[in-house]
Amino acid sequence: MRILIINPPHPAIGSRIPKEQLPPLGLLCIGGPLIDDGHEVKLLDAEFGPMAHDDIIFEAAAFQPDALLLGHSGSTSGHPIVAELTRRLAVALPDAWIVYGGVFPTYHWREVLEQEPQIDVIVRGEGEETAPRLIRALETGRPLQELRGVAFRDENGVVTGTASAPVVADLDSFRIGWELIDHARYSYWGNKRAVVIQFSRGCPHLCNYCGQRGFWTRWRHRDPKKLAAEIAWLYREHGVEVINFADENPTASRKAWRAFLEALIAEDVGLTLVGSTRADDIVRDADILHLYKKAGVERFLMGMENTDRATLELIRKGGSTTKDREAIRLLRRHDMLSMATWVVGFEEETDRDLWRGLKQLLSYDPDQIQTLYVTPHRWTPFFRIAKDRRVIQTDQRRWDYKHQVLATRHMAPWRLLLWVKCIEAIVQLRPKALRRVLFHPDRKIRHAMRWYTRMGRRVWPHEIFAFLFRDRRIANGPTLAQFWGAPQDAEEEAMASRQKERTIASLDAETACAA
Repeated sequence: MRILIINPPHPAIGSRIPKEQLPPLGLLCIGGPLIDDGHEVKLLDAEFGPMAHDDIIFEAAAFQPDALLLGHSGSTSGHPIVAELTRRLAVALPDAWIVYGGVFPTYHWREVLEQEPQIDVIVRGEGEETAPRLIRALETGRPLQELRGVAFRDENGVVTGTASAPVVADLDSFRIGWELIDHARYSYWGNKRAVVIQFSRGCPHLCNYCGQRGFWTRWRHRDPKKLAAEIAWLYREHGVEVINFADENPTASRKAWRAFLEALIAEDVGLTLVGSTRADDIVRDADILHLYKKAGVERFLMGMENTDRATLELIRKGGSTTKDREAIRLLRRHDMLSMATWVVGFEEETDRDLWRGLKQLLSYDPDQIQTLYVTPHRWTPFFRIAKDRRVIQTDQRRWDYKHQVLATRHMAPWRLLLWVKCIEAIVQLRPKALRRVLFHPDRKIRHAMRWYTRMGRRVWPHEIFAFLFRDRRIANGPTLAQFWGAPQDAEEEAMASRQKERTIASLDAETACAA
């Protein structure tokens, strides 16, 4: 089959500022197995530009694909663009199958198929194994009911979903389709050639607001030596300088993470590594942080979310303010940057709470801060807690963590925005922080901090301008449950347990033998 994989243009500010672009790892992970299965595959990355819809339609029609595959890492806020784009693609290419995947359609597959008749099939959960099986089924006419991890309309037009998608137990069993991209087009960290990589999938922690944990189900990791070799190959063959880890928690296993660091050090490549982790793991690894630095780690984003004990208990974060502070101190001692995420918009927040939070952030003394807004997903346990809160932002494209979408009881939206912008400015512009930007002794760290400062100078006024003149909020909106539907936390785990996997795999094998 001729298959066109499309990375749709995304409205989030992170996709537009800075003017740098990272490759869509999730789509490349699907592309590799499809190529290896004998299909002709092309990637159209419409994030560049971003491409106008007319241009996307033109490029797609010129390729004349048998199947169109679409997905985006920011799939909740990206869904309206996918819906609009696929309507036009269905007109331009009426004979092509339209397949849609990602976190949002994995859970909202019923609504998507009911509301968007042009979408033929949804891949639910991880797609490396499911996508090739689906394409073979479409090619041969095999009934989709026999596949796991898909949703579609049956012969009577009834929307149906099959059993949970297979978990990719061995993350090295499917290769990434690096040949689908021109590495020279992708950069990050100040125009350095960059890619996105996953060392692991899943997370062993139980934070109840996380929209990713249930999608990946259980924590698994790649072979440390194989991944180090692949990264070294990207460096030597394609000039890649920056590795951005997409993992929720790559350091969950100290043994596996240390093995990876040592393997990468042995490859002797001059790379910059950035990613996300938990403060607990940094404190745990205090005695091996020199290996982090030697392997190339320059920054870890740590999801601290809040410093209020009641809020941390509400969202089941499981961390502690003591470890958060210690993790930042340890990273600084080893010349690595810390970025603290700070989540606002909880229902009962007051001026006093935010003032106390600012003082605690200053005592943490992070190098960088990323402020986000509470954005509940229907499939998470936190959604049930928040289901009766009022929605003030009904434009789904704004559900990207950078816009306030829920009303707070004691604070108008403009007041919360004022607090957010003041907190960001105070933390990033305090004399201690500016001294590090200007005079940090490590040249690479100084470059990273100056790059982040330049980015902030563009983002900060852009968000204020958008709030005042572009975004539209409503005063008495629907409840969260009325807007999205009933809580879906019973379906949080998108994929099967290991025992269920074995049972269904056995059934699949018996079906194949009978065929």
